[in-house]
Amino acid sequence: MDPEAIRRCMSFGFSDKKSTSAIGQYGNGFKTSSMRLGADVIVFSRCTKNRKLTQSIGLLSQTFLSRAGLDRIVVPLIDFEFSSAAGKWNSLHGEQHFVSNLSLLLRWSPFATEAELLKQFDDIGDHGTKVIVYNLWFNDEGKMELDFEADPEDIRLSGDANDKEKSGSRISASDLHLANRLRYSLRAYLSVLYLRIPDNFCILLRGRIVECHNIAKDLKYPEFIMYKPQTVGFKEGSVITTIGFLKEAPVVNVHGFNVYHKNRLILPFWHVVRYSDSRGRGVVGVLEANFIQPTHNKQDFEKTPLFQKLEVRLKEMTWEYWDYHCGLIGYHPKKKPQRPITPQASSESRQQHGTYKPVLLGKNSFSAVGPITPQASLESRQQHCSYKPVFLGKHSSGAVGSNITVRGTVTPVFQNNSRQGASKRKEADRPIEQESLKRTAGLVVDLTGGGRSQQILTPTSSGLQDQEASHFIQENQKLRAQCSDFEKREEELHGKVNKLRKELKEAQRTYAHLLVESRLLDKVKPEDDVVL
Repeated sequence: MDPEAIRRCMSFGFSDKKSTSAIGQYGNGFKTSSMRLGADVIVFSRCTKNRKLTQSIGLLSQTFLSRAGLDRIVVPLIDFEFSSAAGKWNSLHGEQHFVSNLSLLLRWSPFATEAELLKQFDDIGDHGTKVIVYNLWFNDEGKMELDFEADPEDIRLSGDANDKEKSGSRISASDLHLANRLRYSLRAYLSVLYLRIPDNFCILLRGRIVECHNIAKDLKYPEFIMYKPQTVGFKEGSVITTIGFLKEAPVVNVHGFNVYHKNRLILPFWHVVRYSDSRGRGVVGVLEANFIQPTHNKQDFEKTPLFQKLEVRLKEMTWEYWDYHCGLIGYHPKKKPQRPITPQASSESRQQHGTYKPVLLGKNSFSAVGPITPQASLESRQQHCSYKPVFLGKHSSGAVGSNITVRGTVTPVFQNNSRQGASKRKEADRPIEQESLKRTAGLVVDLTGGGRSQQILTPTSSGLQDQEASHFIQENQKLRAQCSDFEKREEELHGKVNKLRKELKEAQRTYAHLLVESRLLDKVKPEDDVVL
């Protein structure tokens, strides 16, 4: 950073980032994060810009502000510029400004002399920044919050898991897994922080390079599922989700999805299901969801409808994968018994559970239909083999014994309660998916005994679905219009092609005729000159 940039960095509330996709937004990230680790921070930065080599030192110290009794934030800063003619560093500001700020830096920093301060630039090179946080915080037990002793190549958080591993006591395989270690080990967290690392980039922690770890390579029996996010007025490419069992499954009690955003990990091992009977145990997924917006601190996502749809889909993925593959790790899938469907339902059952059983209607019947016996139901099936159930919403008007006409076809009615309405993706006993029925509208109902018809619109779960349906209809109309234009264009091009073919044939005939004439002329011998 040059002198101007380091002043923007050390000041509060300044941000020159115009894009919402940039890291940081409010101009306080560096200050709040460094102050969370310790009471004081000193920054060394060197920059080469416009053929000028500068270096700056800045101090942000809570200790200095509290002991000096200041009611405003004071940040001591000194700047140097290298003089190639003299071969030394010169102060950019006046002598009085330099001496006063240097005295504050030497008094409240870990360095006692100016030479010790300038020595910190030796390992920075021509450009770079070094941040030193000191006077680290202690927890309520009087221990330092950051543990530098458990592993000489790591920085850890003091806590039960770290203390248990440090003491060598008995710990489970789940506690030793990466999913739990990354919560207190900085090296483990940095190893999965980025989905891909460029060849010219590396992270050093306590003198050792942090190796990038791809969680997808830890999965056995992996599958790749394509997810296409959809919302009103939103177009986004497909997202491939890698899902599988951990190679340690079912020994380790770990599950969840690792959600990245633009190559950076936002949610590690996100629990989208709360499983019972071990359903979902060991199922782990990895995906890069660039279509949802993370929070400004990059620790979570904004709870938008698109994020909620993703959560629902990942939950379905987990259960689907488990139900089909749990036998590979020693579990037996549990088959749920199908509910028997009786041809007749009592009014008490309808009042208590809000469930309506199927009613078979005649092909041309438009009168009220009463209770149907099993024998009559069988005869009706034999006579009219074309019928299909229709699921109505909870608040749809109409009841058993009502004729419902959908575009001229009489179909029986199933009215489900909220529990029965939650359809499963892999059930084969549902003739019509509930999602497709949300778009069905204009049902004509003949009320019992009244002979009147009433127009009913199938209710949707929210106004957002209505907007999506309207958006899809508009998109469909646009695509149809484009298809019509393309068809017209195709006809025009066909006409041009036919015309050009005719012209080509005519030109070929003319060419052949001229070629014949040319050959005939070549055969005619020139006559001898006649002398009179």
